[in-house]
Amino acid sequence: MALSMHKEPLDSSKYVRYTPEQVEALERVYNECPKPSSLRRQQLIRDCPILSNIEPKQIKVWFQNRRCREKQRKEASGLQTVNRKLTAMNKLLMEENDRLQKQVSHLVYENGYMKQQLHTASATTTDNNSCESVVVSGQHQQQQNPTPRHPQRDANNPAGLLTIAEETLAEFLSKATGTAVNWVQMIGMKPGPDSIGIVAVSCNCSGVAARTCGLVSLEPTKVAEIFKDRPSWFRDCRCIDILSIIPTANGGTIELIYMQTYAPTTLAAARDFWTLRYTTSLEDGSVVICERSLTSSTGGPTGPPSSSFVRAEMLPSGILIRPCEGGGSIIHIVDHVDLDVWSVPEVLRPLYESSKILAQKMTIAALRHIRQIAQETNGEIQYGGGRQPAVLRSFSQRLCRGFNDAVNGFIDDGWSLMGSGGVEDVTIMINSSPGKFMGSQYNASMVPSFGQGVLCAKASMLLQNVPPALLVRFLREHRSEWADYGVDTYSAACLKPNPYTVPCARPSGFPSSQVILPLAQTVEHEEFLEVVRLEGHAFTPEDVALAQDMYLLQLCSGIDENAVGACAQLVCAPIDESFADNAPLLPSGFRVIPLDPKTVMDGPGSIRTLDLASTLEVGPGSNRLSGDGEPNKYNLRSVLTIAFQFTFENHLRDDVASMARQYVRSVVGSVQRVAMAIAPSRVSSGLEPKTLPGSPEALTLVRWICQSYRIHRGGELLRADSQADDALLKQLWYHSDAIMCCSLKTNASPVFTFANQAGLDMLETTLVALQDIMLDKILDDAGGRILCSEFSKIMQQGYAHLPAGICVSSMGRPVSYEQAIAWKVVDDNEEEVMNHCLALMFINWSFV
Repeated sequence: MALSMHKEPLDSSKYVRYTPEQVEALERVYNECPKPSSLRRQQLIRDCPILSNIEPKQIKVWFQNRRCREKQRKEASGLQTVNRKLTAMNKLLMEENDRLQKQVSHLVYENGYMKQQLHTASATTTDNNSCESVVVSGQHQQQQNPTPRHPQRDANNPAGLLTIAEETLAEFLSKATGTAVNWVQMIGMKPGPDSIGIVAVSCNCSGVAARTCGLVSLEPTKVAEIFKDRPSWFRDCRCIDILSIIPTANGGTIELIYMQTYAPTTLAAARDFWTLRYTTSLEDGSVVICERSLTSSTGGPTGPPSSSFVRAEMLPSGILIRPCEGGGSIIHIVDHVDLDVWSVPEVLRPLYESSKILAQKMTIAALRHIRQIAQETNGEIQYGGGRQPAVLRSFSQRLCRGFNDAVNGFIDDGWSLMGSGGVEDVTIMINSSPGKFMGSQYNASMVPSFGQGVLCAKASMLLQNVPPALLVRFLREHRSEWADYGVDTYSAACLKPNPYTVPCARPSGFPSSQVILPLAQTVEHEEFLEVVRLEGHAFTPEDVALAQDMYLLQLCSGIDENAVGACAQLVCAPIDESFADNAPLLPSGFRVIPLDPKTVMDGPGSIRTLDLASTLEVGPGSNRLSGDGEPNKYNLRSVLTIAFQFTFENHLRDDVASMARQYVRSVVGSVQRVAMAIAPSRVSSGLEPKTLPGSPEALTLVRWICQSYRIHRGGELLRADSQADDALLKQLWYHSDAIMCCSLKTNASPVFTFANQAGLDMLETTLVALQDIMLDKILDDAGGRILCSEFSKIMQQGYAHLPAGICVSSMGRPVSYEQAIAWKVVDDNEEEVMNHCLALMFINWSFV
């Protein structure tokens, strides 16, 4: 008992109360090193006399407790942030629920009204009463989508413009928070604290409209500033000119704006808008930016004329920014436009009639851009490579803008059509004006990098049964399927001090490979900015000069197959290995825009290039592509636009034009082959099977594969109807099991060199793209370990059986197989083929 009484004060003396001076000294060390070592703690006691009465163990405990408090503080702060988001989202959902209830009540009333009108019409026996019923019904329908008409207002009268602005504000708020438009939620857009927000599109209204609402961690004034900078987030915006700014008595501003937008494809004209934009604040502290076109029906001044554009109409649209408790904002964005659909060919009208495409291009793009800047401002996004986020966004914007300039080829940018002898499937345009670069995205110091001019070769085609996201992802991952290394070399030559050492590109006969180096990606991962290193491999002395590493700055977007209405795009530009932030860019690439499913009068699985000059008639009549056949079922259709830009010297202009035309035609052919290979409906669409390879090398390799199987296993791989090489090739090609061959090189991953038709289907690729696929990329971890463990057995015994497993296609789809056989390939002399060749057969495979 006495011993216990003696230890108690001894133990309690270990819990010291630190003085403010001691805490300050410990905090200074903690800020430098939260977890000091034992030697550092002892050094601290020696250097700080005020800590001399504290034992090292007690200091260790203090640092442990301090780290624990810091962790708890961060967790509490994170939970408070999530709680604020959930509270704001709950408020948003409750308001959305109230709006939907009002919309349901409105529809119930509409339904009852229509029933009453139908009953009245059926009971009416006179023609006058029938006409009166139709007129009343039409008047009621007009009330649902009002189109007010006003007398011409004085362009110089601010009061008249304020009246238009207040009307625009009221109509916009009725769309953003009311039931003026029948909104239908887009598929896949689920609300949540970290989601993009609530996204809806219009149903049965004039024009096309989209609406979104969500949370952002920025104050309303900052959100308004970002939203007004439309070219930074609306990639189709070519230019925006504010011609007049008028302050209002309530502290707001009225702006008269002229905006030009790019056409998405070469097959249609670009659009422009003449609008009034009104910025004001509401009584609850919310900020509103609303906008509408000024027309003869709305009144107001007349906009500037435009000859190269089709004047489109912006119906009341804008953004409502409401402050949140604890910081941040709730924003509602509405876009409502009439793009004059009758001025484009019928086959392209779905591009201008789709609310989903509008939502992806404008409404969702604005919200994503605001959220991106919010997370960058809060330090939630870390970028590598020493580049600032604004610089990386600038790269993306310049790539898109340069590609849009090439696709549209505006005369005032200096573009002119290069004459041809007749109708061409590939359009060639040239630009010999340095003002084009100085006036758009480059300054005068960069013009010499582009020689004496730029030439653009472009084409558009209609694709069917090919998902845009799948096609662009394939083009990105399998560049060798469509690109030519010699042309890439010529494009990269414009960056060199003596750029025209390669006078004209020629098709290269040596292979190349690509390495994709990620640079940045957006928050939603819908867009990727990356550097691509192209590695050439020369086999002849004359190719050594061309076989050098080159670099491309590449932008890829829209490769999510679940994104409804998203445009898929792959744009790249040659760069130096260490490119500056203001490096000149000359973009080329692909854009695939989905069209709404529609019954077409084309042959099964038709994939063709549109005749740009003669087959596209404009007007309300029925236009169809040339071709015979019965109407198909609903098909997935999309418009593909290809544009490649090249620099040239004047004395080489015709040579470069010929090369560019030939190259784009070869790219179109490659894309058609890829589209036919990856089309999901190719089995049922009546397409011809993949072309049977007939080269002497293929015949020899097939003979070696079959005889090696017989030597090692003592049995026949194929039935012995004929031993002729062409007969063996045909049997192997149409074998039901996936048979493929890969080369084994020292210090390199095994690369596939051959596969039969079943093998290509399993890998979801083509013979040309097969060389880009490595064996270790398709095997899962278990399959890779088993193959490694059996490799010595294969080399000694000649073959090995592999158990059932899972592998992955080039498109990322899992494939199961019941059994696999691997055997060593030997030549006619039963000697190992150079670099070791391994054959594999996957038995009874199927997609999971």
